[in-house]
Amino acid sequence: MPLFDPEADFPSYERLPRTLKMDFIELPGRNGPSVVQQLNGVFIGDRLTDNSNQPDDYRFHDVFHLAYMAYLGWSPVLRGLLKLKRKSDPAIDENEDGARAMIIEEGIATWIFNHAKRRKFYKGIKEGELEYGLLKQIHSMVEGYEVHKCPLWQWELAILKGFEVFRELRSSRSGSVVVDMISHQISFQPIADKNTA
Repeated sequence: MPLFDPEADFPSYERLPRTLKMDFIELPGRNGPSVVQQLNGVFIGDRLTDNSNQPDDYRFHDVFHLAYMAYLGWSPVLRGLLKLKRKSDPAIDENEDGARAMIIEEGIATWIFNHAKRRKFYKGIKEGELEYGLLKQIHSMVEGYEVHKCPLWQWELAILKGFEVFRELRSSRSGSVVVDMISHQISFQPIADKNTA
């Protein structure tokens, strides 16, 4: 599968890891459950809740950023969380890895989530069946950014595979998400000890 690789000309310390395993751990709370993420035992980002009056498990949504990383080679959000912004090129750092790109990525993730929520989180949807108009709109949202080079089928794969793992996280309430940028895969694994947090 061809993969757009925006990192080819950047030093290794500014590249997304080719493989990683992110643990998603759901914790109880006074105002409802939250999710924390760990990479190699280190907490990444903040505790996430659904941020909604109607619980819908959006707290697991960072799996979509991992899917974008695996299938598109792109995630300004993960670059920020993992401190992998491409600062050696000020224009790339500002524009491709900056706040606006992150907002666009979060907007896409939220918009697709709301679309999927009304469709059983895409359960039973196969490659080639996701609405063409949805994919075209996403492509339009990233116009002018490096990820615009990715074809619609690649976006569809990232979305469907991301929701496949999301459904497993949702069912298990915790788990590890394994990302392989080399073979362009994302998968779910149970966590042996959910009390690691």
